[in-house]
Amino acid sequence: MPWSLQIAFALLLTLSPVYVDCQTQAASPQQTMKSQQAEERVDINQASVEQLMRVPGMSRTWAQRIVRFRPYKTKQELVDDGVLPGDVYKRVKDYLIAHREKK
Repeated sequence: MPWSLQIAFALLLTLSPVYVDCQTQAASPQQTMKSQQAEERVDINQASVEQLMRVPGMSRTWAQRIVRFRPYKTKQELVDDGVLPGDVYKRVKDYLIAHREKK
């Protein structure tokens, strides 16, 4: 390993703000990201076009299509029913949720 890479790696380890206590386990970055995403999810059955537009990767056209073809039982229906193409769905799926209507 080149010495400059070794120095960079050593600095990264020593300057890292994350410290884990040996007695307790810290939340993994994936768990933290999932909890943040759960709070930021937009309900595709209730959200307005403007609310859907706040989703990263969402265009006005796709948001309007989501609203037009409601209701959804699951967010996977966006792809299954042709509302969104697969590549768009992959970009936005982590920010969406489909709450079912209560009867």
